[in-house]
Amino acid sequence: MADPLDPGTVLREVADLEIRVGELRQAAGMPSSDARATLDAALAELDLAVAALQTLGTGHGNATGGAAAAESERRVLRTVFQDAPVPLFLLDRDSSVRRANRQAAALLGTSSGYVSGKQFTAFCDLATRAPLRSQFAAVVRTGQRRRVPVRFLGREQPVDAVVTLARVWIRGEPDPMIVAVAGPTTTPLIKEAEAKRAAPQDDEAVARITHRMDVLAAAGELLLDEPVFNETVAVRRCARLLATELADWAFIDLVVPGSAAPGARPVESLRRQVVLGPADDEDAHDAARTLEDLVPAEGTVPATVFTSSQSALHPHVDDIDLLGACPDGQPVARRIGATTVLCVPIEDGDRCVGSITLASGGEQGPFELTDLAVVQRVGRQLALLIRASRLYRRRAEVADTLQASLLPRGLPSIAGVDVAARYMAATDGAEVGGDFYDVFRSRDGWGLVLGDVCGKGEDAAAVTATARHGVRLVSRWKDDPADILETVNESLLDEDRFVTAVLAKLLIGDDHVTASLGIAGHPPALVVRADGVIRSASRGGVPLGLFKDFEAGLDTIELRSGDTLFLYSDGVLDACDPRREGFGEERLLEVLAGTAGQPAERMLGAVERSLLEFCDGDLRDDVSMLALRVLTADAN
Repeated sequence: MADPLDPGTVLREVADLEIRVGELRQAAGMPSSDARATLDAALAELDLAVAALQTLGTGHGNATGGAAAAESERRVLRTVFQDAPVPLFLLDRDSSVRRANRQAAALLGTSSGYVSGKQFTAFCDLATRAPLRSQFAAVVRTGQRRRVPVRFLGREQPVDAVVTLARVWIRGEPDPMIVAVAGPTTTPLIKEAEAKRAAPQDDEAVARITHRMDVLAAAGELLLDEPVFNETVAVRRCARLLATELADWAFIDLVVPGSAAPGARPVESLRRQVVLGPADDEDAHDAARTLEDLVPAEGTVPATVFTSSQSALHPHVDDIDLLGACPDGQPVARRIGATTVLCVPIEDGDRCVGSITLASGGEQGPFELTDLAVVQRVGRQLALLIRASRLYRRRAEVADTLQASLLPRGLPSIAGVDVAARYMAATDGAEVGGDFYDVFRSRDGWGLVLGDVCGKGEDAAAVTATARHGVRLVSRWKDDPADILETVNESLLDEDRFVTAVLAKLLIGDDHVTASLGIAGHPPALVVRADGVIRSASRGGVPLGLFKDFEAGLDTIELRSGDTLFLYSDGVLDACDPRREGFGEERLLEVLAGTAGQPAERMLGAVERSLLEFCDGDLRDDVSMLALRVLTADAN
């Protein structure tokens, strides 16, 4: 018959019973659960419930005889516990390990001191934890011995065993204790462990260390193999590598600049960026989609590591809630079968921007300090790349804003002609470029200018603004392109950069346009006749800002209906394909000839597509184009 209990203890037993029944329900739904073991555990819980109900209102039992038996058992334990040929665990009533013998430590691949104080169930896989807890509670309550199939999480691989649980009373202890015996085993674990230590070289250990070095090297290559820093690409590559090589699951959480945290108290603006699990498991895909939407809650391992900037290693998970809970209330660790977890900060030395969390089911053994060290290095590398990426992005945004201020917001509408312009920034830089163009009114007509300042950056932008607005301003009181460029040259002599430019002054007649050109060391303007014939304007002149004695190259061109004046920067000709071959003038002329007589916007679009296709989208320099097409009388 069960030992009598007071009402308070019965209430505690009922509350514990409710928790264990819930765990059994979850365990029954896991793919790797043992249905027979779960059923046996459920029956044990029913026995326990009946026993608890029977003891309501009864008095305390007489433990005199039990104390004598306990003293005898205690002497036996002292003699055989440490040297017993089978793994033995001495457990408290709450299932924490009071002591483990040498065989038990060898079974787990660790030391007796490490095991002591931890929950016994933490060393078992998730599928067997709930049945084990139920059988353990039944043994504590009834004193009847139980046998439970258990999968221990060994250091290198799981170990299947049958655990026998027996209750003992020890003098001086207020509650009974449980002896857990794991067996059967085919090889004496102590001798096996000693044989491994005595080996001249542990090939497995060397292989593990080599593998971790390879992972670290691969991480460096993946994170740096980008011509332009890309935070999103780097984060996904990092998670994929870690989930493939070191763990079953990888989570990466980051502080997203400017994000606001909706809902109740997430940690600052920490957001889950990527979740990767087993690639060939449909259930894992469903779990990943669920976990991607979770905000790392305060008190979870990812959030704690982020706020403290201190890594965390849980070789054997005993707190099933350490990764938080799914929307349905199920612990994340149970949902993904995590029995071993590590988490490191993503820190660049100045600031922590997130955390990396790895979780596994223990099939390859628990995480070790070497794993932690490798992932810490990966976290540092990722943090440095993220810092560079965000700095690059901020500089690019500033450059885009500044570049936009150097170009006209729109082109004016000019009677009798069709005007279009294109600007394409270089893809491998975050600095403002030196290209500029403008279409403006002059004293007696219209003006077009396109130029290129030597270099990039804020200094080049200042020179760009001076050149562009200088041409526009001087054109208000001077007509001759040579005089206009000479005046602008004087304003640029004190600058450290030179400027190439081509300026066109337009006189628009009834059926033609006269373009007076001034060239300052710039690629010559092209004239695309309506029939496809292409002529090049004169070259000449020296760049602006170099010499006080300036002389521009001059030319005059007559444009008829359907003819197009095409101005461009040297970025068009200098664009290269992957083999480093330049786009060149011949390719440009072919595209222009193929779009002769078409609207200016369509002509520029054709050049842009051909250029990007040729260089595979990788422009090494800024590109500017400006086209003016004379309309037919019908179009006017």
